[in-house]
Amino acid sequence: MSDEASIAPSPNKPPEPTSPPAALLADSPPTICRLEVAPHFAALTPKEKLYAHHISRASFLGTRVTLRQHSPESEAIYDLILALYAACAGDWKKLASEGPVSEKDVQYWLEYATVFLASLGNYKSFGDLKFVPRIPKAELRKLVEYADEEASKLFYGVEEVVYSFLPEERNLIGYIDAGHVSAYYPDSPSISKAEIEEVQAVTAANGILVENTRLKKVSDSEFHLLFASAEVTAPEGQKTEFVFGEGRKKLKLVYGDHAELMKKISAECRAAAERSANELQRKMWDEYARSFDIGSIQAHKESQKYWVQDKGPRVEANIGFVETYRDPAGVRAEWEGFAAMVNEGRTRTFGELVKRAEDFIARLPWGKDFEKDHFLKPDFTSLEVLTFAGAGIPAGINIPNYDDIRQEIGFKNVSLGNILSARSPNEVITFLKPEDVALYSELQGPAFEVQVGVHELLGHGTGKLLQETSPGEYNFDHANPPINPITNEPVGTWYGPNETWGSIFGGLAASYEECRAELVAMYLGVEKGLLSIFGHVTDQEAEDLLYIEYLQMARAGLLSVETWDPKSRKWGQAHSQARYFILQVFISAGDGFVTFSHSLPDMSDLTISIDRSKILTHGRKAVGEYLTKLHVYKSIADVGAGSELYKRMTEVTDQFKGYREVVMRLKQPRKVFVQANTVLSGDGGVELREYEDSVEGMVKSYAERGV
Repeated sequence: MSDEASIAPSPNKPPEPTSPPAALLADSPPTICRLEVAPHFAALTPKEKLYAHHISRASFLGTRVTLRQHSPESEAIYDLILALYAACAGDWKKLASEGPVSEKDVQYWLEYATVFLASLGNYKSFGDLKFVPRIPKAELRKLVEYADEEASKLFYGVEEVVYSFLPEERNLIGYIDAGHVSAYYPDSPSISKAEIEEVQAVTAANGILVENTRLKKVSDSEFHLLFASAEVTAPEGQKTEFVFGEGRKKLKLVYGDHAELMKKISAECRAAAERSANELQRKMWDEYARSFDIGSIQAHKESQKYWVQDKGPRVEANIGFVETYRDPAGVRAEWEGFAAMVNEGRTRTFGELVKRAEDFIARLPWGKDFEKDHFLKPDFTSLEVLTFAGAGIPAGINIPNYDDIRQEIGFKNVSLGNILSARSPNEVITFLKPEDVALYSELQGPAFEVQVGVHELLGHGTGKLLQETSPGEYNFDHANPPINPITNEPVGTWYGPNETWGSIFGGLAASYEECRAELVAMYLGVEKGLLSIFGHVTDQEAEDLLYIEYLQMARAGLLSVETWDPKSRKWGQAHSQARYFILQVFISAGDGFVTFSHSLPDMSDLTISIDRSKILTHGRKAVGEYLTKLHVYKSIADVGAGSELYKRMTEVTDQFKGYREVVMRLKQPRKVFVQANTVLSGDGGVELREYEDSVEGMVKSYAERGV
């Protein structure tokens, strides 16, 4: 048989599509909000403005690190966006009128660029799904060739991958051997999940922290672990070669990944240290700089110890390799950094929640054996974001993510006020009964504020990991271990020395923990004393807000199926998977607590309803049952039971596969935020430069950052 015959398509095989499905097209138009911050920045002293400026610069200088963690082509696409801006000097209207393509196609390009910059890559930061431009490839080719030679060269290098949508597996971020895409494993097309896990076992056994790494497969017998660092040599005393596996494979530690960027970031960190308000801040920024100089996560941990102790700063900030959501193995972290100003009025509310935290923790559905011996009251501030560099902006943060620091020293919570309050005038509320829409519109912001506050402080802030902290030493009574409330038997599993929550639960850890924290918010969100802290004092106010809390979570669970891929059966976003889990918990409450209805064959009138009279009797009871299971399995390192429960509850049923079709048809673009820049002025001060909330403003903001 000839080669041609062996690969001929089957006559029964349908032809491959020639254009991408609608779900892969860039949002048109994207929902754009300007991050309002000018009054809060103006209230800073000149020294505080300089401090914020250097933090902002350090954060945004990591933009290319994030791009390199995203997809192999992301940095080149970013350069193409900047090159086209430079070629027309930002005058897109002139380009549209004088250039070779239509005004509509120029608009399509700007929409693609805006969605790209919001995610810092060509896979959405919320959902990990690839998106492609609406401007046809031939028209974009005309545009870049008209622009200049540099733009043309960049485009020719990426045009095929920018527009490709087959095979379908490559439209998702995930393990490479499953056909997905991940830039955490550069130049390693044959690296397998098993090999990644084998290397991780070696690093964990040797106490090597990998949050700031990428992993490269050089050959079947050699792997390089690439550390982000300004210096290209290993820290003094660091062993750099390890042998593992039956085949005597080699793992080599290589320093100097992103070296030039790390040098610039470190310099800005030292400049921030010079403008620090106190000794704790100065030491914190010195440790940040040391971490980025030598590639040490241990130094970053030292910075976080100082950060946790720096209570109530006027300018709050954090920076580094923080969240592990997008690494399919769940151990390598994405670059991010933020600088923000404190909203003192809202911070007083969160301060009251902190004061009363222990009262509410005592009401959680597990015993003291599975809770920290002492609740280390954190700083909890409401912030107005000046800068949030990275692949998307959250509504709240609870960090650091290092388990030992959280348990021994503490953590901080921040609520991002100007993210929570951002609204688009064109926002459409789908899948609710008409009689619910008005109350939902009125209270969705306040309900989300309560949810975020409880989620961060009492969700992520609670829980004890039972552990053998060093050989023969335990942080619990090993001779008389606590009783597992699920089995009513003494616990038989716990974390060993050097084991962490992330190393044991792996790629499941991020979503599992978000789900646990969200369930805490649902469980405690019924407490009228807690709701009164946020100003919801009367019974009617509290009942209305509680209803919208549960309705908002149920709706979020329905919308979450957007990020589930039916072919690979893979979830593309940790929070979405968590919210689907919680919707299934609500459904498990039974007795019509949650219902779905529609009358049209295409289900375009699908609505979700919550029986508000059953929130306390059915909803909270079911939440408490599943929260206890997730919490205890995490506490005792029972990865088998925890994984089985989580995967079973997030298996998308036939019912929700059907609902997914209408969710995809009616989905609304996620908000993207145009952020301000800070620029040093001639008199040694700092100028705040803001941009319009448009696709042009988004591209201009990045072009003027020069990163």
